Amino acid sequence: MAPAIPSRLLYIGGQWRAPDLGGQIAVINPATEDTIGYIPAATADDVDLAVKAAREAFTKDNGKYWARTTGKYRAKFLRAIAAEVTARKSQLAELEAMDCGKPLDEAAWDMDDVAGCFDYYAGLAEGLDAKGHLSVELPMDTFKTNVLKEPIGVVGLITPWNYPLLMATWKVAPALAAGCTAILKPSELASVTCLELASIAAKVGLPAGVLNVVTGLGKDAGAPLSKHPGVDKVAFTGSTATGKSIMGAAAEIIKPVTLELGGKSAIIVFDDVDIEKAVEWTMFGVFWTNGQICSATSRLLLQENIASVFLERLAEWTKTIKISNPLEPGCRLGPVVSDGQYKKVMKYISTAQEEGATLLCGGKRPEHLSKGYFVEPTVFANVRPSSQIWKEEVFGPVLAVRTFRTEEEAIKLANDSEYGLAGAVISTDEDRCQRVAELLQAGIIWINCAQPTFTQAPWGGTKRSGFGRELGEWGLENYLSVKQVTKYISEEQWGWYPRPSKM
Repeated sequence: MAPAIPSRLLYIGGQWRAPDLGGQIAVINPATEDTIGYIPAATADDVDLAVKAAREAFTKDNGKYWARTTGKYRAKFLRAIAAEVTARKSQLAELEAMDCGKPLDEAAWDMDDVAGCFDYYAGLAEGLDAKGHLSVELPMDTFKTNVLKEPIGVVGLITPWNYPLLMATWKVAPALAAGCTAILKPSELASVTCLELASIAAKVGLPAGVLNVVTGLGKDAGAPLSKHPGVDKVAFTGSTATGKSIMGAAAEIIKPVTLELGGKSAIIVFDDVDIEKAVEWTMFGVFWTNGQICSATSRLLLQENIASVFLERLAEWTKTIKISNPLEPGCRLGPVVSDGQYKKVMKYISTAQEEGATLLCGGKRPEHLSKGYFVEPTVFANVRPSSQIWKEEVFGPVLAVRTFRTEEEAIKLANDSEYGLAGAVISTDEDRCQRVAELLQAGIIWINCAQPTFTQAPWGGTKRSGFGRELGEWGLENYLSVKQVTKYISEEQWGWYPRPSKM
């Protein structure tokens, strides 16, 4: 039997509360299929309580509470959270691996990134103190205008299961740094470490209601949060289909949203590359985090005169990837997150074969693992542009390959997608790399690498991959509103209306 996870309730208004209807959702370890604990299943009434708690924390004492504290004050809590995450790194990483199937090493690196993100936004929070009243140059010296940056209000944060705590942090840290109060609703498939974030917030003394964590099904908790009239903004990371629903709900009451949605990113490999290095980056780009990355470079465009040698080496190397329980040392590929996701990925694989793609390796459950939602790393060659596996996001360890002759053809094939999250180009020709990077229609482009992500740099896509940017200063701006304050400073009579005569 797998080890159990901590038993937690909903975290609302600085208190642990049982859900209104007392419901629970089983936590299934995807590597063993064992039930290792339960998370609370919130309803719309629980969400309403969380929104009210966040609203009170934001506006208490006529707006002189969290929203009106200094950035320096808020930074103190963000740094304390970062320190506690670092202190609990090993435990959090193990919980993450058991909850979503991420290899333990990767989960530990994620915890470093979580701590780093809170630290980074602590610094930006302090910087807001100096930017609170920006002066604007005007064409008239009789007026003076300042621009104030203020927290947007109560925000609903809905996050995915592939990077449970890190994706939550990408939203929580800048929202709190800006002075917003938040309701975090993590995916029901991986909520464990987000509930632990609530316990950390309580331990460091974060004021009640500033951060609320509500777990539950999307229809029961996520949907009520996204359409709640007391929520001033929604930020969502997840599927394009769910993003459309959230955007529709927000549109009914004219509420801003930030959407980071799906992807079907291309990696273009030219014939002047070091094949060993290019193969390694190609594998990393699609198999990292068990292939469950929205930015996965899951379409390989390979210049045709190196295709044979490249694919032979790719298949050979892919077969050596260690697939195991994520807690085992050296694991490089764990299970996909759930039985439903496993069936979805296997359906994509069978459909690709039916549509005539050539299976180079993988495509099935590993023979040495009879339990768990494991899928061998899979590579398909000769994939048609019209095929399902080329057009749709699989969200599993599956790579689709096509060849090209010219740079123009490669760019056209890469851009022929409804998504636009990321892209990569690998070549020793620096001018070509820069040229291709500028022509690819995506929000994130990597040159001679794949998947590096930095807290300081903007993250987000174009087309059906969503809009808005997270991380960096752009991530902070998501949670700030801009107010113009203009003052008449002349001692002269304004004179718009004729002055009445004295009687």
